[in-house]
Amino acid sequence: MKKCILDLTVRAVEKVSEKYVLIRLTDDKPLPDMRPGQFVEVRADGTADTYLRRPISINFVDRDANELWLLVAMIGDGTRAIGCVSAGCKLNCVLPLGNGFTMPHTQAERVLLVGGGVGVAPLLYMGAEMRRMGCEPVFLLGARRAADLLMIGEFAKYGRVCVTTEDGSAGEKGFVTNHSVLTAERFDRIATCGPKPMMMAVARYAHGEGIECEVSLENTMACGIGACLCCVEKTVAGNLCVCKAGPVFNIKKLLWQL
Repeated sequence: MKKCILDLTVRAVEKVSEKYVLIRLTDDKPLPDMRPGQFVEVRADGTADTYLRRPISINFVDRDANELWLLVAMIGDGTRAIGCVSAGCKLNCVLPLGNGFTMPHTQAERVLLVGGGVGVAPLLYMGAEMRRMGCEPVFLLGARRAADLLMIGEFAKYGRVCVTTEDGSAGEKGFVTNHSVLTAERFDRIATCGPKPMMMAVARYAHGEGIECEVSLENTMACGIGACLCCVEKTVAGNLCVCKAGPVFNIKKLLWQL
């Protein structure tokens, strides 16, 4: 898939929660094709301390509006600089990068999309693409508390949403792997993104149940093209750059103790 370097125009910025913003980007030409699970390298302008680009998951692509959505967690100098843009500003982006999730092979395939924190971001686009294919995704989204849940209304447009919170303030109390949907229903495939301990727990569940499972790794990806070697992950095929070979991997290819 061809990679592009584009100065995209910020159409709108929405504060999603205390530290998250949703940035909607557009261009005067049709945006390039993008797959769920791929990401963008965004240049963080405005400070001498942020010369490296920041990798941000593709949250959603609105083909009719020619918009790319990025859900940004403002947790460092770079992401704060990106998140503080306003409508009319330009963001220099390299896209699309990496390999995405495996899409369902048939409409009957049951797929569970599991996310936590900003890791929910790529699952919205995947769910939307599944719905466009005639599939019915089920989302399982976890957070520490209700206030930390992100974009629940958007997810609900494309499938059933199951929720867990660690403090029990929304949905079922506990971690995503404690949710009753895992015992009440059977799935053919799981896709997950979020904190590594959460993904490893989901991977252990999937491995134990014999369910195909893909995880989207969030290693530090400074260049996005496999040149800087910051994001190397040990796999059954040796050391691989997550930005180029991933970020999505089948758990069978990872050296995780399942």
